[in-house]
Amino acid sequence: MNVTIVQFAPRLNRSNLEYISTLIENYSKESDMVVFPELALNGYLLQDKLYEDAFDIEELSELETLSKDIDIVVGCAIKDNGVFRNTALYFSDGELLSKHYKVHLPNYGMFEEARYFKAGDIFESFISKFGKVSMLVCEDLWHKSVHHDLIEENPDIIIALVASPARGFSDDGLEIQKKWYDIIKTVASECESKVIFVNRVGFEDGLGFWGGSCILDEKANILKQLPLHKTDIQTFNI
Repeated sequence: MNVTIVQFAPRLNRSNLEYISTLIENYSKESDMVVFPELALNGYLLQDKLYEDAFDIEELSELETLSKDIDIVVGCAIKDNGVFRNTALYFSDGELLSKHYKVHLPNYGMFEEARYFKAGDIFESFISKFGKVSMLVCEDLWHKSVHHDLIEENPDIIIALVASPARGFSDDGLEIQKKWYDIIKTVASECESKVIFVNRVGFEDGLGFWGGSCILDEKANILKQLPLHKTDIQTFNI
């Protein structure tokens, strides 16, 4: 299974769809799955732009078509019956196979997601051509109750779409990176699952995102890792 990880800096507008579609076409011959970070189709600090820039699911038919050649996992702000959802979408074989609405919306410090998005209320898995998959969005993984849900689901692959700002700089490295890696290693070990962790980079209104996307095996070993703070796209066999 070849997995392409796209660690990039989404623009704060709808033009990301064109960029993402072109990139998918470019990698569809060499990869089986391409994974983008949280809110890759919109940018993170949408705030009131959400009313203009969120997508109706019908507007993403282009991704459905592209998924005939490659499975696509992407983060997006979705309009859902009059509310907005921070969503992970999985396209495969020409259709939307599954979606996950972010359950735990942060609303503290630099984060205001709960002000704009409506939370989901369920964690579930689905069967893909590569096995049983669970998708989560960023803050979801910081809650122990979610770990218990994942253990119950017993997925083969856990896909985490993330937009984590850099904080906690020290001589020993980036504190937030250490915390995140501790979490995903714990989840991989608890569930005996592979973990695909994709974090964005770039800056938005003073927030800098650190990247460090990686793939873990079932024993919590980091198999592949992308650099910090840099746009990078790599394909790995797992």
